[in-house]
Amino acid sequence: MIELVDVSKKYGSKIAVQHLNLTIPDGELFAFLGPNGAGKTTTIKMLCGLLFPTTGRVTVGGFDMTTQGDAARQLISYVPDLPFLYEKLTGREFLQFTADLYGLHREQARDRIAEVIARFHLEPFVDDLTERYSHGMRQRTVFAAALVHEPRLLIADEPTVGLDPKSIRELKTLLRKQADSGVTVFLSTHTLDIAQELADRIGIIDHGRLLACGTMDDLRRQAAQDGTLEDLFLKITEEAAAEVEVAASKIG
Repeated sequence: MIELVDVSKKYGSKIAVQHLNLTIPDGELFAFLGPNGAGKTTTIKMLCGLLFPTTGRVTVGGFDMTTQGDAARQLISYVPDLPFLYEKLTGREFLQFTADLYGLHREQARDRIAEVIARFHLEPFVDDLTERYSHGMRQRTVFAAALVHEPRLLIADEPTVGLDPKSIRELKTLLRKQADSGVTVFLSTHTLDIAQELADRIGIIDHGRLLACGTMDDLRRQAAQDGTLEDLFLKITEEAAAEVEVAASKIG
């Protein structure tokens, strides 16, 4: 579903992502981890077609994001860390707007909207203006909109921020069910226990470089230690930071 081949992205002289190679198949729940400023957001923007790589190739569903972006974006839903809604629309109107953007026919849109309203328990507030929604209500509505066109790739950036424990549990169940149904889920998160619990594979990025990628057992072998994902993440990123400091000192 996702393929990044020798992808680099520069902003002037700053290298945000460098020589990133990553393949994620259909139906995998992939957790993408890294410290702040590691290159996660830039990578996500390239996956969505919001940015183009400086060098390399990004493909989604076999479509090149640079030359076939419109076709690729039909397969994608993106849920950002801060859920955005048009506040003068009701939840139902926002769902209809999303269905229209993806070109769903009227009857198909009606059925899909009814389905996601029921799935996310939006009935008590779906006909209220979204400006009145709490954070949790906004997050549920945004996820409902993300799934209204039945995407093949769901990208979720920090989806648990601000959610209560019950909502987090429901979200984890949703993400796992999506992957089990064949949807590729690309999850960017700082919540390492959720990544360890849910992910089929985990990628760790820092300073724009993919430091490690694989299952928990793969990461334990690379780090040469047992332990939780937190233990492995800290060791891998701290070793990489030390290497960067050594390299910088030699240049200086």
